[in-house]
Amino acid sequence: MILLALDTAGADCTAALYESLEDRLLSSAVETIGKGHAERLMAVVDAALDEAGLTLDAVGKIAVTVGPGSFTGIRVGVAAARGFALALGIEAVGVSTLGVIAAAAREAHPGRPVMAAIDARRGEIYAQLFSAAGEADGPPLLLTQAEAAELARESGALVAGSARPLLVENAEDGGTDRYPPLFIARLGASADALPPSPLYLRGPDARPQTGFAVARAGSPAA
Repeated sequence: MILLALDTAGADCTAALYESLEDRLLSSAVETIGKGHAERLMAVVDAALDEAGLTLDAVGKIAVTVGPGSFTGIRVGVAAARGFALALGIEAVGVSTLGVIAAAAREAHPGRPVMAAIDARRGEIYAQLFSAAGEADGPPLLLTQAEAAELARESGALVAGSARPLLVENAEDGGTDRYPPLFIARLGASADALPPSPLYLRGPDARPQTGFAVARAGSPAA
């Protein structure tokens, strides 16, 4: 089966084609753009299709990262995946960014439990524990840095992700979280057939500006 993997949850705008029977990426197109995923995603998908020599009709399933991550980026990816699935009459599934981090870490360090940890800024961390076999050992969490450090110590798990330097002494800078399409595809190929929905662990950073609210009809003037 050919699977289309999408990621707009972070700095990258990614599309890849994956052959599940061979466990092989057929193509991968990645643009590191930070913002503007909605404007670039279709072109990135076209690039991945062209590299693989395929059309959308060849795709049998779609997997998309659903977060935690960029509030706007996640919405773009989920909407695109749902739209493709509806148009093609196939299923779309969601993949956790924490799950992708853990899967990539297990590939590099087999046999170890993993704590996937994303720097959520503002002194907070998105975290989730995974067993050595890749099973989630609890739900994804939004923790303070102190809480996440305590969880890392208690679990004894390998800490992976951009928050690693915040939790592990003398760890190298984790940089920006990126989600390798091979692991998105692998997790998506085995995911349950549930329509993807955004995984938000806190509200958006944007807030309405004070002083610019439009008064309702009939309300007293300020």
